Amino acid sequence: MTQARLLVSVPGPTLRDALGTPPPGADVVVWDLEAPAPGDHIDLVVPPYMSAASRLGALDGVSTRLVQSQSIGFDGVPAALPPGHVFANAASVHETSTAELTIALVLASQRGIPDFVRAAGEGRWAPARHESLADRRVLLIGYGGVGRAIEARLAPFEVEITRVASRARSDEQGFIRGIDELPTLLPNADIVIVGVPLTESTTGLIGEAFLAALPDGALVVNIARGKVADTAAILAEAERGRLRFALDVTDPEPLPAGHPLFALPNVLVSPHVGGASTAMIPRMARLLGEQIERMLRGDEPLNVVFRS
Repeated sequence: MTQARLLVSVPGPTLRDALGTPPPGADVVVWDLEAPAPGDHIDLVVPPYMSAASRLGALDGVSTRLVQSQSIGFDGVPAALPPGHVFANAASVHETSTAELTIALVLASQRGIPDFVRAAGEGRWAPARHESLADRRVLLIGYGGVGRAIEARLAPFEVEITRVASRARSDEQGFIRGIDELPTLLPNADIVIVGVPLTESTTGLIGEAFLAALPDGALVVNIARGKVADTAAILAEAERGRLRFALDVTDPEPLPAGHPLFALPNVLVSPHVGGASTAMIPRMARLLGEQIERMLRGDEPLNVVFRS
Protein backbone atom coordinates (compact mmCIF):
# COMPACT_ATOMS: atom_id res chain seq x y z
CA MET A 1 0.00 0.00 0.00
CA THR A 2 1.42 3.40 -1.01
CA GLN A 3 1.75 5.87 1.85
CA ALA A 4 0.01 9.21 1.26
CA ARG A 5 2.40 12.08 0.59
CA LEU A 6 2.82 14.79 3.19
CA LEU A 7 1.37 18.13 2.09
CA VAL A 8 3.07 21.23 3.47
CA SER A 9 2.05 24.84 2.87
CA VAL A 10 4.34 27.86 3.28
CA PRO A 11 3.21 31.49 3.00
CA GLY A 12 5.50 32.55 0.18
CA PRO A 13 8.34 31.64 -2.16
CA THR A 14 11.11 32.88 0.16
CA LEU A 15 10.63 30.14 2.72
CA ARG A 16 9.87 27.58 0.01
CA ASP A 17 13.14 28.36 -1.73
CA ALA A 18 15.10 28.34 1.53
CA LEU A 19 13.70 24.91 2.34
CA GLY A 20 15.05 23.63 -0.97
CA THR A 21 14.11 20.20 -2.23
CA PRO A 22 11.71 18.75 0.34
CA PRO A 23 12.41 15.34 1.82
CA PRO A 24 11.13 12.40 -0.24
CA GLY A 25 7.47 11.87 0.51
CA ALA A 26 6.62 15.55 1.01
CA ASP A 27 5.13 18.17 -1.31
CA VAL A 28 5.36 21.90 -0.62
CA VAL A 29 2.81 24.45 -1.88
CA VAL A 30 2.51 28.19 -1.34
CA TRP A 31 -0.54 29.38 0.61
CA ASP A 32 -0.71 32.73 2.42
CA LEU A 33 -4.00 31.95 4.23
CA GLU A 34 -5.74 34.66 2.21
CA ALA A 35 -6.43 32.75 -1.02
CA PRO A 36 -8.62 29.64 -0.88
CA ALA A 37 -6.95 26.67 0.80
CA PRO A 38 -5.14 24.28 -1.55
CA GLY A 39 -7.06 21.35 -0.07
CA ASP A 40 -9.34 20.19 2.72
CA HIS A 41 -6.36 18.60 4.47
CA ILE A 42 -2.86 20.04 4.79
CA ASP A 43 -0.50 18.13 7.03
CA LEU A 44 1.69 21.09 7.99
CA VAL A 45 0.70 24.74 7.60
CA VAL A 46 3.14 27.63 8.06
CA PRO A 47 1.28 30.96 8.44
CA PRO A 48 2.83 34.32 7.50
CA TYR A 49 5.41 35.74 9.89
CA MET A 50 3.65 38.99 10.82
CA SER A 51 -0.03 39.25 11.85
CA ALA A 52 -0.40 35.48 11.67
CA ALA A 53 -3.17 35.35 14.28
CA SER A 54 -5.43 37.51 12.11
CA ARG A 55 -5.29 34.90 9.33
CA LEU A 56 -5.74 31.71 11.32
CA GLY A 57 -9.48 31.78 10.72
CA ALA A 58 -8.67 30.49 7.23
CA LEU A 59 -8.03 27.09 8.84
CA ASP A 60 -11.70 26.71 9.70
CA GLY A 61 -12.82 23.71 7.68
CA VAL A 62 -9.26 22.62 6.91
CA SER A 63 -7.80 19.68 8.81
CA THR A 64 -4.12 19.79 9.75
CA ARG A 65 -1.59 17.82 11.75
CA LEU A 66 0.49 20.85 12.69
CA VAL A 67 0.36 24.63 12.38
CA GLN A 68 3.96 25.82 12.54
CA SER A 69 4.37 29.47 13.53
CA GLN A 70 7.30 31.61 12.44
CA SER A 71 7.26 33.48 15.77
CA ILE A 72 8.18 32.51 19.31
CA GLY A 73 5.30 34.39 20.93
CA PHE A 74 1.79 33.11 20.37
CA ASP A 75 -0.38 35.76 22.04
CA GLY A 76 -3.70 35.99 20.24
CA VAL A 77 -3.46 32.46 18.85
CA PRO A 78 -5.75 30.65 21.34
CA ALA A 79 -8.60 33.00 20.48
CA ALA A 80 -7.98 32.91 16.73
CA LEU A 81 -7.16 29.27 15.98
CA PRO A 82 -10.23 27.20 15.02
CA PRO A 83 -10.77 23.97 16.96
CA GLY A 84 -8.88 20.80 16.14
CA HIS A 85 -5.38 22.11 15.42
CA VAL A 86 -1.94 21.64 17.01
CA PHE A 87 0.15 24.81 17.13
CA ALA A 88 3.95 24.97 17.42
CA ASN A 89 6.05 28.09 17.93
CA ALA A 90 9.40 28.93 16.33
CA ALA A 91 11.68 28.33 19.31
CA SER A 92 15.29 28.10 18.04
CA VAL A 93 14.69 30.56 15.17
CA HIS A 94 14.73 34.05 16.72
CA GLU A 95 16.66 33.81 19.97
CA THR A 96 20.04 34.74 18.51
CA SER A 97 18.83 37.73 16.47
CA THR A 98 16.67 39.05 19.30
CA ALA A 99 19.58 38.78 21.72
CA GLU A 100 21.84 40.60 19.24
CA LEU A 101 19.40 43.47 18.92
CA THR A 102 18.96 43.62 22.69
CA ILE A 103 22.70 44.00 23.21
CA ALA A 104 22.82 46.59 20.42
CA LEU A 105 20.05 48.63 22.08
CA VAL A 106 21.73 48.42 25.48
CA LEU A 107 25.16 49.41 24.15
CA ALA A 108 23.78 52.22 22.00
CA SER A 109 21.82 53.62 24.94
CA GLN A 110 24.65 53.26 27.45
CA ARG A 111 27.39 54.69 25.26
CA GLY A 112 25.38 57.56 23.77
CA ILE A 113 25.42 56.37 20.17
CA PRO A 114 22.15 58.18 19.25
CA ASP A 115 23.65 61.46 20.55
CA PHE A 116 26.77 60.96 18.43
CA VAL A 117 24.69 60.16 15.35
CA ARG A 118 22.55 63.27 15.84
CA ALA A 119 25.66 65.42 16.30
CA ALA A 120 27.30 63.94 13.21
CA GLY A 121 24.16 64.66 11.21
CA GLU A 122 24.54 68.30 12.24
CA GLY A 123 28.23 68.27 11.36
CA ARG A 124 29.32 68.57 15.01
CA TRP A 125 32.15 66.87 16.91
CA ALA A 126 30.52 66.14 20.28
CA PRO A 127 32.69 64.07 22.66
CA ALA A 128 31.00 63.04 25.90
CA ARG A 129 31.46 60.53 28.70
CA HIS A 130 28.54 58.11 28.93
CA GLU A 131 27.58 55.16 31.09
CA SER A 132 29.53 51.94 30.71
CA LEU A 133 27.90 48.56 30.34
CA ALA A 134 30.68 47.06 32.43
CA ASP A 135 29.91 46.85 36.15
CA ARG A 136 26.21 47.64 35.68
CA ARG A 137 23.54 45.73 37.57
CA VAL A 138 21.27 44.14 34.96
CA LEU A 139 17.83 42.78 35.80
CA LEU A 140 16.82 40.24 33.15
CA ILE A 141 13.05 39.68 33.37
CA GLY A 142 11.93 36.64 31.37
CA TYR A 143 14.14 33.59 31.26
CA GLY A 144 13.09 31.48 28.32
CA GLY A 145 15.18 30.88 25.22
CA VAL A 146 15.55 34.58 24.44
CA GLY A 147 16.47 35.40 28.03
CA ARG A 148 19.15 32.74 28.09
CA ALA A 149 20.55 33.99 24.77
CA ILE A 150 20.71 37.54 26.12
CA GLU A 151 22.40 36.35 29.29
CA ALA A 152 25.08 34.49 27.32
CA ARG A 153 25.89 37.60 25.32
CA LEU A 154 25.89 39.90 28.33
CA ALA A 155 28.33 37.78 30.34
CA PRO A 156 31.53 38.95 28.56
CA PHE A 157 30.64 42.58 29.33
CA GLU A 158 31.37 42.03 33.03
CA VAL A 159 27.93 42.88 34.34
CA GLU A 160 26.07 41.69 37.42
CA ILE A 161 23.02 39.80 36.16
CA THR A 162 19.92 39.00 38.21
CA ARG A 163 17.62 36.59 36.39
CA VAL A 164 13.86 36.74 36.91
CA ALA A 165 11.29 34.17 35.78
CA SER A 166 7.60 33.55 36.42
CA ARG A 167 8.55 31.61 39.55
CA ALA A 168 11.67 31.27 41.68
CA ARG A 169 13.86 28.28 40.96
CA SER A 170 17.47 27.20 40.66
CA ASP A 171 19.51 25.88 37.76
CA GLU A 172 23.14 24.92 37.20
CA GLN A 173 24.11 28.62 37.20
CA GLY A 174 22.43 29.50 40.47
CA PHE A 175 19.22 31.07 41.71
CA ILE A 176 16.52 32.56 39.48
CA ARG A 177 14.23 35.06 41.19
CA GLY A 178 10.46 34.98 40.93
CA ILE A 179 8.64 37.84 39.26
CA ASP A 180 6.82 38.49 42.53
CA GLU A 181 10.14 39.80 43.90
CA LEU A 182 10.28 42.73 41.47
CA PRO A 183 9.39 45.40 44.07
CA THR A 184 12.61 44.60 45.96
CA LEU A 185 14.74 44.01 42.83
CA LEU A 186 13.89 47.08 40.75
CA PRO A 187 15.41 49.71 43.09
CA ASN A 188 18.86 48.14 42.64
CA ALA A 189 18.81 47.82 38.84
CA ASP A 190 20.85 49.99 36.48
CA ILE A 191 19.46 48.24 33.39
CA VAL A 192 16.18 46.30 33.12
CA ILE A 193 15.64 44.03 30.13
CA VAL A 194 12.08 42.74 29.73
CA GLY A 195 11.53 39.68 27.56
CA VAL A 196 8.44 38.02 29.03
CA PRO A 197 5.66 36.47 26.95
CA LEU A 198 2.47 38.51 26.70
CA THR A 199 -0.11 37.01 29.03
CA GLU A 200 -2.90 38.35 31.18
CA SER A 201 -0.48 38.64 34.11
CA THR A 202 2.27 40.42 32.14
CA THR A 203 0.04 42.91 30.31
CA GLY A 204 0.96 46.35 31.64
CA LEU A 205 3.83 44.96 33.71
CA ILE A 206 5.99 48.00 32.91
CA GLY A 207 3.62 50.49 34.51
CA GLU A 208 3.72 53.41 36.92
CA ALA A 209 4.67 51.37 40.00
CA PHE A 210 7.32 49.39 38.10
CA LEU A 211 8.95 52.55 36.76
CA ALA A 212 8.65 54.49 40.01
CA ALA A 213 10.63 51.76 41.79
CA LEU A 214 13.66 52.24 39.52
CA PRO A 215 16.56 54.52 40.44
CA ASP A 216 17.19 57.74 38.52
CA GLY A 217 18.93 57.17 35.21
CA ALA A 218 18.01 53.50 34.88
CA LEU A 219 17.60 52.06 31.39
CA VAL A 220 14.48 50.02 30.55
CA VAL A 221 14.67 47.79 27.47
CA ASN A 222 11.49 46.16 26.15
CA ILE A 223 11.98 43.40 23.58
CA ALA A 224 8.86 41.47 24.65
CA ARG A 225 5.53 42.78 23.34
CA GLY A 226 4.22 46.33 23.27
CA LYS A 227 1.31 45.60 25.59
CA VAL A 228 3.70 44.43 28.31
CA ALA A 229 4.27 48.15 28.87
CA ASP A 230 2.00 51.10 29.66
CA THR A 231 2.96 53.62 26.98
CA ALA A 232 1.55 56.56 28.93
CA ALA A 233 3.64 55.65 31.97
CA ILE A 234 6.78 55.33 29.83
CA LEU A 235 6.13 58.65 28.13
CA ALA A 236 5.59 60.41 31.47
CA GLU A 237 8.90 59.16 32.90
CA ALA A 238 10.75 59.82 29.65
CA GLU A 239 9.46 63.38 29.39
CA ARG A 240 10.61 64.04 32.94
CA GLY A 241 14.03 62.77 31.93
CA ARG A 242 14.33 60.54 34.98
CA LEU A 243 14.62 57.23 33.12
CA ARG A 244 15.93 56.05 29.76
CA PHE A 245 14.21 53.63 27.38
CA ALA A 246 15.11 51.37 24.47
CA LEU A 247 11.97 49.93 22.88
CA ASP A 248 11.81 47.38 20.08
CA VAL A 249 8.08 46.95 20.70
CA THR A 250 5.41 49.53 21.44
CA ASP A 251 1.72 49.93 22.08
CA PRO A 252 0.25 50.86 19.65
CA GLU A 253 2.41 49.28 17.00
CA PRO A 254 3.55 50.81 14.82
CA LEU A 255 3.78 54.07 16.72
CA PRO A 256 1.81 56.76 14.86
CA ALA A 257 3.85 59.24 12.87
CA GLY A 258 4.96 62.12 15.07
CA HIS A 259 4.46 60.24 18.34
CA PRO A 260 6.31 62.10 21.13
CA LEU A 261 8.42 59.03 22.01
CA PHE A 262 10.26 59.43 18.70
CA ALA A 263 11.54 62.89 19.58
CA LEU A 264 12.84 62.28 23.10
CA PRO A 265 16.65 62.04 23.36
CA ASN A 266 16.43 59.49 26.19
CA VAL A 267 14.26 57.08 24.14
CA LEU A 268 15.59 54.77 21.43
CA VAL A 269 12.91 53.11 19.30
CA SER A 270 13.48 50.26 16.85
CA PRO A 271 10.50 49.06 14.76
CA HIS A 272 9.97 45.52 16.15
CA VAL A 273 12.92 43.99 14.33
CA GLY A 274 14.28 41.66 17.02
CA GLY A 275 13.98 38.59 14.83
CA ALA A 276 14.23 40.36 11.50
CA SER A 277 17.75 39.53 10.37
CA THR A 278 19.35 37.33 7.74
CA ALA A 279 19.50 34.56 10.33
CA MET A 280 15.72 34.11 10.35
CA ILE A 281 14.86 32.39 7.06
CA PRO A 282 17.68 29.80 7.11
CA ARG A 283 16.84 28.88 10.71
CA MET A 284 13.13 28.77 9.95
CA ALA A 285 13.86 26.50 6.98
CA ARG A 286 15.90 24.19 9.22
CA LEU A 287 13.09 23.99 11.77
CA LEU A 288 10.52 23.33 9.06
CA GLY A 289 12.72 20.63 7.54
CA GLU A 290 13.06 18.97 10.94
CA GLN A 291 9.29 19.07 11.49
CA ILE A 292 8.70 17.48 8.07
CA GLU A 293 11.23 14.73 8.78
CA ARG A 294 9.62 14.03 12.15
CA MET A 295 6.18 13.79 10.58
CA LEU A 296 7.46 11.39 7.93
CA ARG A 297 8.98 9.20 10.67
CA GLY A 298 5.83 9.34 12.77
CA ASP A 299 7.54 11.27 15.60
CA GLU A 300 5.91 14.01 17.65
CA PRO A 301 6.59 17.56 16.41
CA LEU A 302 8.84 20.02 18.23
CA ASN A 303 7.77 23.18 20.08
CA VAL A 304 4.06 22.40 20.52
CA VAL A 305 2.60 25.16 22.69
CA PHE A 306 -1.16 24.97 22.10
CA ARG A 307 -3.87 22.54 21.01
CA SER A 308 -7.20 24.08 20.00
